[in-house]
Amino acid sequence: MSIRKLTIMALLVAIAVAGSTFISIPTGIARAYPVQHAINVISAILLGPLPAVMIAFVTAIIRILTGTGSLLAIPGSVIGALLASLAYKYSGKIWLAGAGEMFGTGILASLVAVPYSHLLMGTSVAAIFFMPAFLTSSMIGAILGVVIVKSLQKTVFVKKLNTTL
Repeated sequence: MSIRKLTIMALLVAIAVAGSTFISIPTGIARAYPVQHAINVISAILLGPLPAVMIAFVTAIIRILTGTGSLLAIPGSVIGALLASLAYKYSGKIWLAGAGEMFGTGILASLVAVPYSHLLMGTSVAAIFFMPAFLTSSMIGAILGVVIVKSLQKTVFVKKLNTTL
């Protein structure tokens, strides 16, 4: 990986962590952090699957360590980032990256959260308990991410970024 790509990855982690400090929506057991999901979509489109997953994982760990996220931040962000990046990689469609984020986080991650939360957090609840919070967060973030990427595509920065990475 190039220094430029690593720098962009670090910047996206910083934006996601800082964004989670200021923007959150209470939704049941979890809080919705749409900035994380917007960054998942942006990184999936601009950088690809491995960087997107790395950004999501590092962001989740930092949020857990700083108290702005629970252990649910790991499956909630990593699965969405993976599906968003794979959807974009194989389709080339920005809206499918957003849909991948929503499905990955809102549906799959909420299902994974059940045994994960039981094992690591000592809670035993049904997936339907996590789904509203995960879906709310990922929908808002995915829409925000798609809008930002569409706006960024018109800039010289992204055109240059795509040729140098």
